[in-house]
Amino acid sequence: MSEIGRDRRGAWRAALACMVTLAVAMGLGRFAFTPMLPIMLNEGKLQLEAGGVLASLNYLGYFLGAVSCAAIGIKAKRMVRGGLVATAVLLVGMGVLHSFTSWGILRAAAGVMSAWVFVFASGWGLRRLAETNSPALAGVIYTGPGIGIAMTGLLGGALGRWGSEAGWIGLGLLAVVLVASIWRVFDDGELPSAGGSAGPSAAQASPAAPAAARSDAVWLVALYGLAGFGYIITATFLPVIARQALPGSPWPDFFWPLFGLAIIPGALIGARAPVHWDNRLLLAAAYALQALGVVLSVAWPTIVGFALGSLLLGMPFTAITLFAMRDARRLRGNAAAGLIGYATASYGVGQIIGPLFAAPLAQRTGSFELPLLVAAAALALGSVLFALVWSKSRRKVAL
Repeated sequence: MSEIGRDRRGAWRAALACMVTLAVAMGLGRFAFTPMLPIMLNEGKLQLEAGGVLASLNYLGYFLGAVSCAAIGIKAKRMVRGGLVATAVLLVGMGVLHSFTSWGILRAAAGVMSAWVFVFASGWGLRRLAETNSPALAGVIYTGPGIGIAMTGLLGGALGRWGSEAGWIGLGLLAVVLVASIWRVFDDGELPSAGGSAGPSAAQASPAAPAAARSDAVWLVALYGLAGFGYIITATFLPVIARQALPGSPWPDFFWPLFGLAIIPGALIGARAPVHWDNRLLLAAAYALQALGVVLSVAWPTIVGFALGSLLLGMPFTAITLFAMRDARRLRGNAAAGLIGYATASYGVGQIIGPLFAAPLAQRTGSFELPLLVAAAALALGSVLFALVWSKSRRKVAL
């Protein structure tokens, strides 16, 4: 086999391994709670407000995991493998243990693991793609969360027919199988540290002018937090919301996997967006799509409305992350790790606040309508502000 052929094969092997890795860490470890929540509510094991607390504990764990990555000195290969094994154990633990306190600890730990695996596996995969001249395959890596979410939606509901314990244990065993399938791939060289090249290709590694970059960096961090808040209410409670609107219908179980499937083309398309396209306009468009998706579940609470809303919310999901990382590299070049960390922390705060705000309000009013409208307004505000920041920068350049 020629050297080019070996490189291409190695690039695909790395991309697919990272895809499966993110499917386990994000799709199963982080988002399996969404399809399992209505089952646990129906069994009387949780009240809606308590479910919101568990969701926020998971997002708090993700926040802590993300901000701790730069300080971790453990070899990254061990971090990825250890995080994947821990994710499988934590999923099984949700079915084996039965107290709210233990569930809270497990969900927080799962959030930490998903952040660690995401950062270290992304860094290794993107570097491998750069080394093999295959940066366009980055989109394949970021289809992983969507594939994992689709699996949790389809399998979680089916397994849950035997009870939530069987559902959690079944998802944990699925994680074991998936981890075993890609375990050896991470022997191919050492992974970079968390502060390494975990962003887009070096095509955007030249930092912007210092004065403009400082202002744009503040806006990026602040507005990225609105994305975390804006999507997370639907992403946490979608099956519950759909069951309230469509009582007795079999369709609510399919909207969550549809959300996951929509992530796949969105990630592939987002990764191919030309680097000369302005990231702020791309983010504005992506926020607007998600805002429309959230509004549809309120304004058109039918099968068609929920299906379209799931598609519009899912397609920009990982594309938003890609565009935000690209913009961080535009502003800070190869020293973008700190800005990416601040932005990720802001996104994490938005995710933590979302369920804590939505669940108590929905439990008191019997409806998610107001929380969803607030979430849509946050996304719409972010879209408008990104467009205004872009317009302001264009005027400065013209002057």
